Amino acid sequence: MSETTTPALQYRFDGPEDAPVLILGPSLGTTWHMWDRQIPELIKQWRVFRFDLPGHGGAPAYPAGSVGDLTTRLLATLEGLGVHRFGYAGCALGGAVGIELALRHPERLASLALIATSPRFGTADEFRQRGVIVRTNGLDPIARTAPERWFTGGFAAAQPAITEWAVQMVRTTDPGCYIASCEALASFDVRPELGRVGAPTLVLVGSDDQVTGPAEARTLVAGIPDARLAVVPGASHLVPVEQPAAVTDLLVRHFSTAWQPAFETSTGQNVLPPAALKPVLSPAPPQPLQTGPVAEIAPVAVPPRAQGRPDPYDAGIKVRREVLGDAHVDRALAQADEFSGDFQEFITRYAWGEIWDRPGLDRRTRSCVTLTALVAGGHLDELAFHTRAALRNGLTPGEIKEVLLQAAVYCGVPAANSAFKVAQQVIREETTPQE
Repeated sequence: MSETTTPALQYRFDGPEDAPVLILGPSLGTTWHMWDRQIPELIKQWRVFRFDLPGHGGAPAYPAGSVGDLTTRLLATLEGLGVHRFGYAGCALGGAVGIELALRHPERLASLALIATSPRFGTADEFRQRGVIVRTNGLDPIARTAPERWFTGGFAAAQPAITEWAVQMVRTTDPGCYIASCEALASFDVRPELGRVGAPTLVLVGSDDQVTGPAEARTLVAGIPDARLAVVPGASHLVPVEQPAAVTDLLVRHFSTAWQPAFETSTGQNVLPPAALKPVLSPAPPQPLQTGPVAEIAPVAVPPRAQGRPDPYDAGIKVRREVLGDAHVDRALAQADEFSGDFQEFITRYAWGEIWDRPGLDRRTRSCVTLTALVAGGHLDELAFHTRAALRNGLTPGEIKEVLLQAAVYCGVPAANSAFKVAQQVIREETTPQE
């Protein structure tokens, strides 16, 4: 495909052609079928648009490495279909796309529902580690453990067919696209921007969700003006599948009462919606549903950027964390004192902000160069954490082996022998699936 062409997403429509469009966004590792149980009720009022993530459900495998990239592809697909304004409900990664739409394209969004979603999904390390496991072992380890992340134990035991369906959804996903989606989640963090979400918002979460649970949901409600919280008892992460009737009821009531009118375009200005059009859930919804209160916390203010060339320290700490991992960087900074603090600032600003952040080489290549230099210098302590960094940057264990073999020729066999021992131990630790 042309580099200037935005790959379209795989999609389907259900419902009357003249109805308002409601988009349903999927979670990582799932397909549009995760919404099957909601469709019969939703199409009574809306034309429902569902899409698959790249490489999921047989969709073309064009990886999207950021939530912004995925959102751009969704909008390009909708533009091609003539859909300009819509309501949006998304689960987990699909919910992140919803937040991105609300922040970057508010004129397109009439109403928003965020399901099992967070403004920041765990830590970057967790998702990059998952990418390392998939790159080394394929998707089978992730697929086998999906039910325990997605469903409560009782549901998984009582619904073996749905449990197996979940495993197969993950197993048949394109590995490269899954890894790219992990990277998208690793780099997603919109906590300082939540106060700018203007669409009427419902935040919905399963009470037993151990992935993005009630705590993350309350963070969204605290940050998004006038958001409403609904906690569904007896449900885990994939709550639309585990409690379909409860989720359907909440979505119908939210989108029926909280559909923001289109922005005024005749004057070239955006007009705020009337105050009455706020998402409202009834104070006592039918059991077993429970609706939480609105948190009244002021949005986080984002300080303006200084004029001129940005301080390379800011880019450096970001790159350093992405390459070495939050845990490693946090430990190094915590150990810094009056004697070593200047050195930590020095390497962050110049090694990571000036050199690692240069555009001339990609991070895979920089990892190859760094591993070779560390072998030549005999710096085995740093070789260990840079082997981890190389895996995070996309090198496979086989490629790391080739780098060390090349180093054996030009840096010496004894140096390479020591390097192989260190790298072998790190690779075992990093690529062993966590059961």
